[in-house]
Amino acid sequence: MTPPKEGLRVWQRMLSGRRLNLIDPSPLDIEIADIAHGLARVARWNGQTSGPHIFSVAQHTLLVEAVMREQLPRIDGSWRLAALLHDAPEYVIGDMISPFKAVLGEGYKSVEKRLLSAIHIRFGLPAILADKITEAIKTADKGAAYLEATELAGFAADEARRLFGRDPGLSPAVREDYLTPWSAAKAEKRFLARFKALVPS
Repeated sequence: MTPPKEGLRVWQRMLSGRRLNLIDPSPLDIEIADIAHGLARVARWNGQTSGPHIFSVAQHTLLVEAVMREQLPRIDGSWRLAALLHDAPEYVIGDMISPFKAVLGEGYKSVEKRLLSAIHIRFGLPAILADKITEAIKTADKGAAYLEATELAGFAADEARRLFGRDPGLSPAVREDYLTPWSAAKAEKRFLARFKALVPS
């Protein structure tokens, strides 16, 4: 990754007052309130979803964690926390759709990975997750993407299966709850509540 030109600002100021450096993020500059606030205001699918509200990244991460609970009911709570935080860097860098990430290449991915490692350390997770945990989160993420694609983003079931895999089989009540786009305030509140439930006191 090319270093920034001298004098260019590479940090973002958060509402908490923290200043997070994108090149060298410190776990000490990461606050869950900033993450929840940001993710609740970032749109999945570039905003191309149905409903009166955006489908936020905060709501998506809650859906992913719910899918993981369905698929792996006995998995440790720390790995559920990792699922909840899997897109947490997007509170700083936004939600780039996969095709655009492919265009941007390794520069984007390296920033995203450094941010995620700092977030993991801040909340007591390994900087880099074990491969089997990463794969479990990816599987849940694809299941969530299938549901979002077919129920909110206008994809046909056949196309969604080809791109994202199979329907994860959530109950109708859970599907209705997690796939009805929430207001930013509700998404932020529910994200924080789930985070608190998963973090050991």
